[in-house]
Amino acid sequence: MTAAMQERMVIPISGMTCAACVSHVSEALEGAPGVAAVAVSLASEKATVTADAAVSIDGLRDALEDAGYGIAVERATLAVGGMTCAACVGHIEDALNGVEGVTDASVSLASERAAVQYIPGVASVSDMRRAVEGVGYALIGVSDESDDDAATPRELAVLRRKLIFSAAVAVAVMALMFIPGVHAALPFSLDYLLLALATPVQFVAGAQFYRGAWGALKRGASNMNTLIAVGTTVAYGYSAAVALLADTAFFRAAAESFGSAATATFFDTSTAIIALVLLGKYLEARAKRRASSAIRALMGLQPKTAQAIRDGVETQVDIDDLQVGDEIIVRPGERIPVDGVILRGSSAVDESMLSGESVPVDKSPGDAVYAAALNASGSFEFRATQVGRGTMLAQIIDMVEQAQASKAPAQRLADRISAYFVPAVLAAAAATFAFWMAFGPPPPYLHAALTAVAVLIIACPCALGLATPAAIMVGVGKGAEFGILIRSAESLERAHKIDVVALDKTGTLTLGKPTVVETAIADSATADADALATRDMLRLAASAEHASEHPIGKAIAAAAADKGIPLDPVSDFRALPGFGVSALIGGKRVLVGNMALMRQHNARLNGCGAIGDAMSERGETPVFVAADGEVLGAIAVADAIRPEAEDAVRRMKRAGLEVVMLSGDNRRAATTVAAKIGIESVISDVLPHEKAERVAELQRGGKSVAMVGDGINDTPALAQADVGFAIGAGADAAMDAADIVLVRSDLGAVDAAIRLSRATMRSIRQNLFWAFAYNVALIPVAAGALYPLFAANGAPPALAPLLGDYGFLNPIMAAAAMAVSSVTVLTNSLRLRRFK
Repeated sequence: MTAAMQERMVIPISGMTCAACVSHVSEALEGAPGVAAVAVSLASEKATVTADAAVSIDGLRDALEDAGYGIAVERATLAVGGMTCAACVGHIEDALNGVEGVTDASVSLASERAAVQYIPGVASVSDMRRAVEGVGYALIGVSDESDDDAATPRELAVLRRKLIFSAAVAVAVMALMFIPGVHAALPFSLDYLLLALATPVQFVAGAQFYRGAWGALKRGASNMNTLIAVGTTVAYGYSAAVALLADTAFFRAAAESFGSAATATFFDTSTAIIALVLLGKYLEARAKRRASSAIRALMGLQPKTAQAIRDGVETQVDIDDLQVGDEIIVRPGERIPVDGVILRGSSAVDESMLSGESVPVDKSPGDAVYAAALNASGSFEFRATQVGRGTMLAQIIDMVEQAQASKAPAQRLADRISAYFVPAVLAAAAATFAFWMAFGPPPPYLHAALTAVAVLIIACPCALGLATPAAIMVGVGKGAEFGILIRSAESLERAHKIDVVALDKTGTLTLGKPTVVETAIADSATADADALATRDMLRLAASAEHASEHPIGKAIAAAAADKGIPLDPVSDFRALPGFGVSALIGGKRVLVGNMALMRQHNARLNGCGAIGDAMSERGETPVFVAADGEVLGAIAVADAIRPEAEDAVRRMKRAGLEVVMLSGDNRRAATTVAAKIGIESVISDVLPHEKAERVAELQRGGKSVAMVGDGINDTPALAQADVGFAIGAGADAAMDAADIVLVRSDLGAVDAAIRLSRATMRSIRQNLFWAFAYNVALIPVAAGALYPLFAANGAPPALAPLLGDYGFLNPIMAAAAMAVSSVTVLTNSLRLRRFK
């Protein structure tokens, strides 16, 4: 399968609860025919699937449902125009159900509304619009169905209702069990009432645990749902047996042998465990929503409509209907709907949502504008150049989602442990049950069962599964707020190890907009006197450089244009990365580039070597021009240093980083610029492939190297470096090769990205410590390790609610501790939102 035949889908997954679920979902999707690669994130609850274009979403959904999971859907209500009879209903339903990613569509003729369930990221409103219009109807409006709380997703609202119900029942059960006189006041056994109250909690509020456990069991696996389902079923099942079979010979004999404790029920335990686990899940869901707030904020920035000029008339158009080439009007205070180029008018535009830079940018005709940027002042008209998924905003969202769904190396340890953890816990619970059945205090089966339940509940690996992805999600989202686009979790993790930052000069340390500041003619004349004139030298140089993408070439072309010098036709143009350009002009082979290019072609210098040296001494870059082997002169090009460069370098050094300039420029020019910025280590006169070799040399010396560049010539070094940083205004090839893209071309963001990586890794290490420490410390307690301490005299009264009579951990406390551990990990990760 070739890359061209593959598509990438981001699918929201429902039913994941722990790190074991990540591997189960991955295996289920990878087993679907045509799937090439899968990356699953527990924190974002999404799977990024790379698959054959022919793979259907239905096949992926079937694979997930077989494994006990599902695809999360969203709901929308569409206002449809043009319906006249019952046949219209069928036509529209068929059209909507035929859209890939729409799971259900129901149309009402009376209300002229269509209720649609769809998979976000696979189906979109624009797809539905095209389907409806394709069968001859009109989509008039769209509204999302809201929950009780407009800020709460449907799944969170359902979870909240389950939590409230189970918590209320658990409190009622505890009250009925412990309030004196209740039993005597009832005309029937209290256990019957408790059974009636606990049953809907067990099988309605707790149904999600059974579904998840059954899905894992069908695949011969286990997960957090298995532990909760088994643990609560033991407590509920024993209690139900006592309630229904209290008069049987077994329970009468047990009561005679062990007293009333043998026939006690534990409905309070089963209901409280489910309530506390749901509380933990609810708090997790809220924390995950906060963790993904950055990406949701970006998604919410793009306006829903735009004022487009259609047939000479200003018309309000839905954003999904805009096309490349449309002319759009933007007024003060409005957000720009799509990417484009200004045609008429000017304004100051706030692009902080893309770059993190709060100062508005002045825009005038010819300047680019981007979707979701806020027009701060004047009105303007622009032509759309990118719409839909092609806009920079959409690409940023896509990049952030990919990074949040990717897996960091630190997560692999947690995944490997989780693969064996749940089966190990089930074995430990069985061993605990067997041990206390044989050696436990009376009644042994009761203590054995409750201790096994405590082990099952407290060992749920939720915190372990969330430790890494939660921090990655917040870290990547925080980076996006600052205009730091991190391509993968692995890139974010590697960045914290950086020892050396190698900086390209032109376009990175400098503004990348060099200008011609001087021209000098060769000392000795050539055969053609006209070729010695500055004007003619600029004409040849600009003609050759006209097609070049290099900033120096553009500067020479601009200088010729400013002087009104006409350009000559060019043939056999060749870009020579690291050297310059070569072209045939008027039958002459013209070379424009550095001294290395002149020497490579054995061009006669005619005294220009000294001219170039003088230019270099002044910090200028000499560009030599030769025709048919004769150097005609040199053009001095200077590039202003970025205003933030000196401060950025100072901060990198303060962070303990070694800073190196890596430049293709000559030694004198590079050293002059480096001295102004405060860089002592300079590697100059390097070709593109040599830049990569220099980076490799630093790596062979045991250094972890970051490369910062902006041009095509930096691409090999960016790929070679441990972490490649691309300046956002640079070439597409550089950004494609980089691990981290700096949207606003601010060198200060390099230090910020490394600090963010260090903060994220610190959070991950803390999360993993607490997740492991929690299990290592509390599983033995749940298994009864404290029994020898309290066997003789019993637990102190203050500890009795926690440890009972003999030091056995109360299963309810185990559930509370399990919930606290997950929330602790997520809360610790959310502290990254305060990163500055």
